[in-house]
Amino acid sequence: MEKFGLSQSNRRAEDPRLLTGGGSYVDDRAPAGALRAYVLRSQVAHGEIATLDVSEAEAAPGVHLVLTAARIEADGVKNHISTTPAENRDGTKGATPTRPLLANGRVRFVGEPVAFVVADTLEAARDAAELIELDIDELPVKVDVAEGGPEIHPEAPGNLAYDWEKGDADATEAALNTAHKVVRLTAQDNRIICASLEPRGAWAEIEDGRLHVCVNGQGVWGPKRQLATTLGLKEADVRVTNPDVGGGFGMKAMGYPEMFLVAHAARKLDRPVRWMSDRSEAMLSDNAGRDLVQTAELGFDENLKLVAYRSTNVANMGAYNSGYAQNIQSELFSKVMPGVYDVQACYMRSKGVFTNTTQVDAYRGAGRPEAIFILERAMDFAAKELGVDRFELRRKSFIRPDQFPYATAMGETYDVGDFDRVLSRAMAEADVDGFAARRDAGAAAGKLRGLGLCYYIESILGDPSETAEIEFTEDGRVSLYVGTQSNGQGHETVYRQFLATDLGVDADMIDIVQGDSDRIAKGGGTGGSRSVTTQGTANRATAEKVVEKFTPFVAETLQVAEVAFEDGQFRSPGSNVVMTVLEAAAKARAAGRTDLLKTRETTTLPGRSYPNGAHLCEVEIDRATGNLEVVKYTVVDDFGNLMNPMLAEGQVHGGVAQGIGQAVSEHVVYDEDGQLLTASFMDYGMPRAVGLPMIAFYSEPVPSTQNVLGMKGCGEAGTVGAMAAVANAALDALWPVGIREVDMPFTPARVWSMLQQAESAIAAE
Repeated sequence: MEKFGLSQSNRRAEDPRLLTGGGSYVDDRAPAGALRAYVLRSQVAHGEIATLDVSEAEAAPGVHLVLTAARIEADGVKNHISTTPAENRDGTKGATPTRPLLANGRVRFVGEPVAFVVADTLEAARDAAELIELDIDELPVKVDVAEGGPEIHPEAPGNLAYDWEKGDADATEAALNTAHKVVRLTAQDNRIICASLEPRGAWAEIEDGRLHVCVNGQGVWGPKRQLATTLGLKEADVRVTNPDVGGGFGMKAMGYPEMFLVAHAARKLDRPVRWMSDRSEAMLSDNAGRDLVQTAELGFDENLKLVAYRSTNVANMGAYNSGYAQNIQSELFSKVMPGVYDVQACYMRSKGVFTNTTQVDAYRGAGRPEAIFILERAMDFAAKELGVDRFELRRKSFIRPDQFPYATAMGETYDVGDFDRVLSRAMAEADVDGFAARRDAGAAAGKLRGLGLCYYIESILGDPSETAEIEFTEDGRVSLYVGTQSNGQGHETVYRQFLATDLGVDADMIDIVQGDSDRIAKGGGTGGSRSVTTQGTANRATAEKVVEKFTPFVAETLQVAEVAFEDGQFRSPGSNVVMTVLEAAAKARAAGRTDLLKTRETTTLPGRSYPNGAHLCEVEIDRATGNLEVVKYTVVDDFGNLMNPMLAEGQVHGGVAQGIGQAVSEHVVYDEDGQLLTASFMDYGMPRAVGLPMIAFYSEPVPSTQNVLGMKGCGEAGTVGAMAAVANAALDALWPVGIREVDMPFTPARVWSMLQQAESAIAAE
C-alpha cells in the first residue's frame, strides 16, 4: 500500500491501455452509422459574401443536410459564440462583436466556417461542398497587430478590442523618473499553433429524447451550458461526455462552431452526426496562442534593487473574441506581472487588436508565460546593460522568505516561497561555475555559447471549488467521481494514489470516473494547473467524510465501544480487531445501509498557490550557419509537495519542449492577403526530439499553505519558464559579437541574418 501512496513515482496506470490501442477517443466512440459532417471554410481573409447557393450540394448523392447562417437562425439557433470581455480603462467593457457559428454576410479570416454539410460519408460531404456556389467580394485585409487599418468590426473602431490597465500609473511614472537606472526592452512573443496530437472533434445524438454531445475538450459543464443556451434547450435536456483526449493545452477548453453544428444537425435529422478535424483544418481554425508585442521598463535604485516596473503590451485577438481571450494578456498576465520581485511601484497596460487571422486564446500558461517572458528577458538584458551579475541582480530584489504572505502590487497574495534557495540549487545543478570553460571549448569549435536564466512564478487559475464523490460498488470496487478532465496528464494514476493513501484501498480496486455531466454533479474541468490542488483537496475531504460516516457503523458491527481509522484500517484501540474500508462497505450493503455507500463533498480553496522555479538554459550557435542548438537544460522547481515526482517531471519536460519549440522553430506566418503560409507540418516548425536536450529536473519544495496537501500544481510551469531561458541564452551567445536585440523564433535563417548584420556593422566601423 505504501508503495502506491502519495509522493511515490508510480508509473501511469492509464498507459498500458493508451499505448496498446485501448484508448477511447472522440472519433472512436461515434455511434455506428453516424452521418459525417464537413465544414466549407472561407478561402478569403476578409470579404462580403455576394453569393451562397447550396442547392446543388443539397441534391448531391448521400447528402442529408446543408446548414448556413440563414438556416440555423431560422431554426432558432443563436448564431453566436459567447465570450467574456475585459474591462476597459474607462470602466466600459471590451468590444464584443458577434462571432458566428457560420459566417453571416461577411468572412473575416481564412478558415472561417461558411456552410456545414452532412452526408452518409465524409467523401460525399466533401464532394457536395465543392458544389456550393460561394462568391466573396474581397475587402482590404489587416494582419499586423498595430491599431488601425481596415475596419473588421464596426463595434471596434480602430480595430481596438479592449484597452485595459492595472496598478498605479502615477506612482510608477514617478518611481521611474527618480530611479538611479532605467532599462527598457521591447520583445515580440510570436504566434504559435497548438497542434495537439489529436485534433478537435465532436459528435451528437438524440438519446431518450435528450441531446447527447461527445466532445474532446477539457471539461463537460461549460459545453453543457453553452449548448443549452445556443440551442434554446434546458440544461437538464443536455448531456455532455468527454472521452480520452490526446492533448488540450488550453486550446480545447473553449467553444467552437462545430460542436454546436453537429448538435443542431443531430436534432434536426434525428440521426447521430459526427465531425472530426484534419490537421490542416485544425491549423486554420483552432485557437492560436501568444502573439503580442511587449515592452518592459525597469527602474533600479543606487543598490540596483528593482523599485519600479511598467509593462505594456498589444495583443492580437484574431478576427473574433474567443472565450476568455481578452483577459489573457490583461488580467491573467497581471497575476504574475511583478514576478518574484519585491517591487510595489507597478503599472501595466494591455490593448487587444482585431486582425483578419484565426482567433487567439489560451495556450499552456495563458498569460503567465507571456508575463514572465518579458520580465525575465528584461532582467537579463538589464544585467548586461548595467554590467552586473544576472544572478545577483535578481537576488537583490527577490521577495524574502520572511516577507510571506506577500501582497503584490497587482492584488495577488503569494503564500510562500524561498527563491534564493531554489536559485542556488539551480546554479549548482547546472554547474554555472563551469560555464566559462564550456563556452571557451565551444568557441574553439566555431560556436557561440550562451547561458540564459529565467526565474518564473505561476499563479494557479480556475474555479477554486471542486467536487468529488466516492462510491462503493456491488462488485467490491471503489469509484471516484472527479470534476476535472484528463487531457493526458495522468489523472487516473494520481487520483488513485490519493485514495489508496487515504482509505487504504488497493489502487487496482479503484476506478476513476470523469467526463460525463450525467454521472458527475459538478466540476470545473481542467485548465490553469488547477487539478492537483482543487481536485486533490476535494478527494481528501471526501475520503475523510467516508471514514467519519463509517466509524459508528464499524463500531456497531464489531461490537466495540470505540473505533479509530489507522494505517488504512478501522481498528479498535488496544485490540487486534480490524476491518478494512472495503469490508465495511460490503457489510453496509448487506445491512441495507446504502446511505454509507456514496459520499460526496465539495471544497473551496482559500487562495491560490504559486509554483515557481529557476530554468537555466545553454545554447550553442554555429557562426557559419546560424543554427542554434539547446545543449543543456536544468530546472529546479518549487511545486510544494509532489504527489508523483515522476509525473511532475514529465509535465515539466513537456512544458519545456513546448517553450523551446516556440523559442527556436515554431512561428505562424500569414501573407499580406491573410493566407496562412504555415498550414502543415511541412511548413510549420514543430519541435522534434533531435532538437531537444536531456532536461534535468530537481525539486526544492516549499509546501503551499493554501491547500491541505501543500501542493502547487505543475502542468504549465515548464512552458512559463522556458521561453525566456532560451531567449536569454541566445542573447548571451550573441552579445559578444555586438548583437543587442533578439526575437523568437531563433531559426537558422534569422540567427544567420543577425550575425551577418553584426559583421557588416563591425566592418563599417
